[in-house]
Amino acid sequence: MDSSLTDQQQDKYRSYLHGEGEKNTNWKLGAPPNYDTVNKLFEEGRTKIWPPASLEEKVQNLVKTWEMEMFNKISFPDYKSVKLQNYTVSVNGRKPLSLEEKRKLGGGYNSFMQTSLPQDLRGYNPAQETEHSSHLAFTTAFPRGFALEVIQVYSGPPSIVYKFRHWGYKEGPFKGHAPTGELVQLYGISIFEVDDEMKILKVEFFFDRGELLGGLMKGDKLTSGTDQAALSCPFLRNTG
Repeated sequence: MDSSLTDQQQDKYRSYLHGEGEKNTNWKLGAPPNYDTVNKLFEEGRTKIWPPASLEEKVQNLVKTWEMEMFNKISFPDYKSVKLQNYTVSVNGRKPLSLEEKRKLGGGYNSFMQTSLPQDLRGYNPAQETEHSSHLAFTTAFPRGFALEVIQVYSGPPSIVYKFRHWGYKEGPFKGHAPTGELVQLYGISIFEVDDEMKILKVEFFFDRGELLGGLMKGDKLTSGTDQAALSCPFLRNTG
């Protein structure tokens, strides 16, 4: 980490966010994202505190860095946590996707919510969403962010297998359902294949999207247009 950066500029859990190496990075919001709010949520709600420099801490920080780059960097060459050549990601045993294929599906949240459910049973339908609309939907529902922790590492490099927990509080509307303020959690298993430099070659995720949507679809039905009014809020629009 660049020692010339102030404490306000540094992030304890993510690399490739600030510093000289990022001066030419193309950011989706025009500047590096600020993780102070979700870091606070993470520190208040985590169930594990891993020893410094432990395998678990290294894996957790790698995953947070990877997520940051996937959600916030525009240009693939700016992704420094992955090895671009032949990199793929898959969800629940579906076809492995290249970065370009993932982006065509809407990237971000949308690519992770793919499903074979019939259209009328989906609740959240990724086929009708874009990268922008899906990001707004989830960041509006979770205005303090969707925190991540690694709760167990089963094996180390080069094939890292770990169990994760994502959580947030549904303090905003989601797809016509009112805020509940309730905790929404998602547990899953992931495999990261890495090289000798800990660059990610391949990613696999296994989780139940219904576990996430079950919490998000709670709450009274809102009148038409209420979600859109919430999405027009500049604070919520820029939360990530």
